[in-house]
Amino acid sequence: MAITRRHLLAGAALASAGIPGLRAESGVKHYVRYRQGRDRAFGELEGDTVYPLEGSPLQTRTRTGAKLALSDVNLLFPIPAPKVFAVGLNYKSHLAGSEAPKNPEIFFKPTTSLQHPGAPIIIPPGSKNTHFEAEFVIVVGKRAKGVSESDAADYILGYTCGNDVSERDWQGGDLQWWRGKGCDTFGPIGPSIAVGLDYMDSEITLRLNGEVKQQQKISDLLFKPEKIVSFISTYVTLQPGDVIFTGTPGSTSAMKHGDICEVEVSGIGILKNPVRRSRNA
Repeated sequence: MAITRRHLLAGAALASAGIPGLRAESGVKHYVRYRQGRDRAFGELEGDTVYPLEGSPLQTRTRTGAKLALSDVNLLFPIPAPKVFAVGLNYKSHLAGSEAPKNPEIFFKPTTSLQHPGAPIIIPPGSKNTHFEAEFVIVVGKRAKGVSESDAADYILGYTCGNDVSERDWQGGDLQWWRGKGCDTFGPIGPSIAVGLDYMDSEITLRLNGEVKQQQKISDLLFKPEKIVSFISTYVTLQPGDVIFTGTPGSTSAMKHGDICEVEVSGIGILKNPVRRSRNA
């Protein structure tokens, strides 16, 4: 499923494409990963044009000199992550009266949970309570071990949108969250990595079938990206391309077959995924 301009970017890229009502952000670059035919590559996105890169944004941001129409490619999740982390209980609005944690509460999601923009979130066999969770996602730019909070920003490549899909019954009933948070397709991310974004000015919104279900300022995070990166790196070495879901705001609810779920972060874009029930259900 190709992602069209209508589905894609809010902020800088859409403004440059002439979409009214959106403000370009000075210094913000958008990087994507895409498929064209059998070829997969990284590119820099400007408006409706993708400029292929010689490598990945982790290595080089040098353009090859070619250019492609956005409508002629399929966007993929923007980085093949070596590891996927997530943070729980990171907005006051999501605590439901519980006490705020003293440190970021970290868990893993398998890399096989990642899903592309436009590709379906699959409700797995036996699931009766699969929820959306709109999240702001950190993309690690370089190896980080024991970094201080004051230095952590230097280890962040940029940010993207994510949906930490969660089967609530399994999350509460299983010993581990391996399937409640980790089923295939339970981690859509994209559409782009925004590099140079001042996230304190951004807002996250989730729409289910066009209806706003979650909305919060990113600045309301209890633990900001720099604290999260520093904390994780104290115990687990972060690698280039690792992604970290930073937590969901407010309340969530179950999705059903046929729903359309959109996560938007201003300055990054819109991550849009249809919801499908497993054929084995």
